[in-house]
Amino acid sequence: QVPLVESGGGLVQAGGSLRLSCTASGRTFSTYVMGWFRQAPGKEREFVAAISWRSGIRYYADSVRGRFTISTDNAKNTMYLQMNSLKLEDTALYYCAGTDGGSPRMPQSYEYWGQGTRVTVSS
Repeated sequence: QVPLVESGGGLVQAGGSLRLSCTASGRTFSTYVMGWFRQAPGKEREFVAAISWRSGIRYYADSVRGRFTISTDNAKNTMYLQMNSLKLEDTALYYCAGTDGGSPRMPQSYEYWGQGTRVTVSS
């Protein structure tokens, strides 16, 4: 097991910003792809963004491209998701996840998951 702990969720007005963090303890993720997924009530878990820890290549869902930025701090073994221009439809439970292979956009590729942090966007 590789604990992943998310933080930074909360309540924000539409148009506002939040930064989510995901910290991995117990091992480093220097060879992994790390991702953010979200799940709104009554909906399936969907891909948000992913980053290759080694190469820095980033992947984004079309719905968040240009508004969200994924990044890592290798020294802190932490991944971030900067979310700007938040919309009502961004309301969800956000999960960070890690994989050492497979498609970065597919949740089935990920072996390690955090417990989630809730983001609520109000009007």
